[in-house]
Amino acid sequence: MSKLFRHLPSVDEVLSALAKGGGFGELPRPLVKNLVNDFLDICREEIRAGAFSEPEQLAVKALMPRLTAYVRAKSRPHFRRVLNATGVVIHTNLGRSLLAKPAIDAVAEACGHYSNCEFDLSTGKRGSRYSHVEKILCDITGAEAALVVNNNAAAVFIMLETLAKGREVIVSRGQLVEIGGSFRIPDVMAKSGATLREVGATNRTHLHDYENAVGDQTGALMRVHTSNFRVVGFTKEVPLAELRKLGDRYNLPVLEDLGSGTLYALEGEGLLGEPTVQQVVAQGADVVSFSGDKVLGGPQAGVIVGRKEYIDRIKKNPINRAMRIDKMTLAALEATLRLYLDMDEARRKIPTLNMITASPEALKSKARRLADAVRDALGKRAEVGMKKGVSRVGGGAFPEYDLPGTMVTVAVKGVAVKALRDALLDTDPPLIARIEDDEFLLDPRTLASTELKLAAHALKQGVAALTK
Repeated sequence: MSKLFRHLPSVDEVLSALAKGGGFGELPRPLVKNLVNDFLDICREEIRAGAFSEPEQLAVKALMPRLTAYVRAKSRPHFRRVLNATGVVIHTNLGRSLLAKPAIDAVAEACGHYSNCEFDLSTGKRGSRYSHVEKILCDITGAEAALVVNNNAAAVFIMLETLAKGREVIVSRGQLVEIGGSFRIPDVMAKSGATLREVGATNRTHLHDYENAVGDQTGALMRVHTSNFRVVGFTKEVPLAELRKLGDRYNLPVLEDLGSGTLYALEGEGLLGEPTVQQVVAQGADVVSFSGDKVLGGPQAGVIVGRKEYIDRIKKNPINRAMRIDKMTLAALEATLRLYLDMDEARRKIPTLNMITASPEALKSKARRLADAVRDALGKRAEVGMKKGVSRVGGGAFPEYDLPGTMVTVAVKGVAVKALRDALLDTDPPLIARIEDDEFLLDPRTLASTELKLAAHALKQGVAALTK
């Protein structure tokens, strides 16, 4: 064993061999050196375990294939691209919405050059970063003013902290939602300094429930859209228009947290229950908050629109600085919003809308192309088929609606479906699929046409790693 240890190459020998082989010149030398040390430590453990028997096995030339693969795998960025074949369009764990090409270009422009982020080109003086998106938000939604913060949780918080701190906010008991990450309306309200006043029952709340709760300490009436669940059966909610009249009677602002929020009417696609921001503003909400990176299809942001008197107060809140968005978000959001000036254009160019509204015929055609690519990649090692299935919008939107489509099924001889799913997490790029009823499925809805062959190649990598 000691003889074998003496034949293990030095770090400098290995680094020299890697340099001659090329391929890692773009990596920092200290990173490569650390990875080489780690690899040689693995070799030492293998010597102790009896994995090597001859000195020739430890020559640099013999170790190079494994070493190269090790350095390549370990030097990959931790945050990287994946292929989403789950069929969940707004996948919270996979980065939510994809940006449209104009938004991607706008981000690159903002990052690579100086910009008028807080500079007014008409006066040559300091300007407001919100001016880049406020007017277009007002034009689209019909609101008097607008503000953007870093996400919708922040939007709800600053809205309540500004308008109702130290006072009661009346909310229907059936609207006390919890979203991902244990974000709960009662908790964020408590942190904002406002006091929650629950009214009604879980399934039924009437206008008189709100009115009976109004008192000297009331600061606002609030509706929370239940975008991630539905209460069905014997139910009743107070329409916003009625709550608006109650707010006028007692001079109280009416707030609405739309959660996901959408600017595009999806009723025609068979997706009911999600009011557009435009509708909510028209029905009389004083302040409306919603997400930028869900159904809207833009960057992570919390958008606040409504009456100027309230939005101006929120803008002046010192907390706003801690929640403000950066130049990349501004650039992406403005470019995304510009697409909404033509709703047909938005549907075509915003990936989230395009995937949600994809026709069954288009999805079947894409599934056929994906299945052909997988057959070409795996050959006789796998049985590849197609079947009807459903996708989901995700992101807490449209929880009770399935999106019909066509799935691609893959069964690899001698490979368990869970083993295949796990192996695909280590491919380049990783392929995230799903398992239903012990069947491995690829949903083409959430794969771009340019990603079909990439998905097939990832499968080939995964199968090769399992069957070598």
